[in-house]
Amino acid sequence: MDNVVNITDKIEINTEEELQEETGKKPEEEIEPAKEPVEHPEGVLESILFSMGDSVTIAKLAAVIGRSEEETTEILKAMQGKYDRNKDRGITLTFLEDHVQMCSKSEMFEYIVKIAKAPKNYALTDVTLETLSIIAYKQPVTRLEIEKIRGVSCDHAVNKLLELDLIQELGRLDAPGKPILFGTTEQFLRSFGVKSLDELPDVSPERLEEFKEEAAREAKVDVDI
Repeated sequence: MDNVVNITDKIEINTEEELQEETGKKPEEEIEPAKEPVEHPEGVLESILFSMGDSVTIAKLAAVIGRSEEETTEILKAMQGKYDRNKDRGITLTFLEDHVQMCSKSEMFEYIVKIAKAPKNYALTDVTLETLSIIAYKQPVTRLEIEKIRGVSCDHAVNKLLELDLIQELGRLDAPGKPILFGTTEQFLRSFGVKSLDELPDVSPERLEEFKEEAAREAKVDVDI
C-alpha cells in the first residue's frame, strides 16, 4: 500500500451544493448556539439522543446546551459512565468520531429480539473484507486505486460493501473521468467496535504481501463473493 499515491489533496468539491450533487447527501444544518448554558444539560442531551435515535454531532449538541464541545464531551462521557455502571439501565452512549448515539447495551440483545425482529447477520468473504480493509486504511480511495493494490477487479466487493452501508461515496477525484472516492461509514465503526479510524490496528508488511498473493490467486479462478 505504501506505493499508492496519496490522493487526499486532489479532492475538489468547492461548495456544499456540489457536495450534495456529487454524493446525494444534504449538508448538515447549523444550529444557532444557545445564548446561555441550559440548567440541566444531561436531561436535554438525553432527550435529544433518545428522540433522534441516530447519531448526532457533538458540535450540534454543544450549541443546543450552550457549552463548548470539550465540555459537552465530558458531560456525555459522564452520562455514559452512569449508564454503564447502573445494571438497571439498558441503554448506553456510543461515540463515533465526532458523533454520539444512544443505543441499547449489547447484553440486552437477547431480550430485544424477543420483541423486535433480529437483524440479519452478514458474513463478509475474504475478498470483500480485504477490499474493506484497503478502503478503511487508504480512504478516500477510488476503485482504480483499490484494484492496483489487489491486482483484480473490485466492482462486486465495492457494490456489496455499499449495500451493507459499510462504505460510502465521499465525492469525486479531480482527475480525468472524475472517479468516485470511497470511504467508510459510521456503520463500519459500529460493526467493528471502534470509536474512530485512529483505533484501527496497523497493517503489517507481512499482511500486505498476503493481499498480493491472494489477489494473484483470485485472478486465476472464479471466486464466489
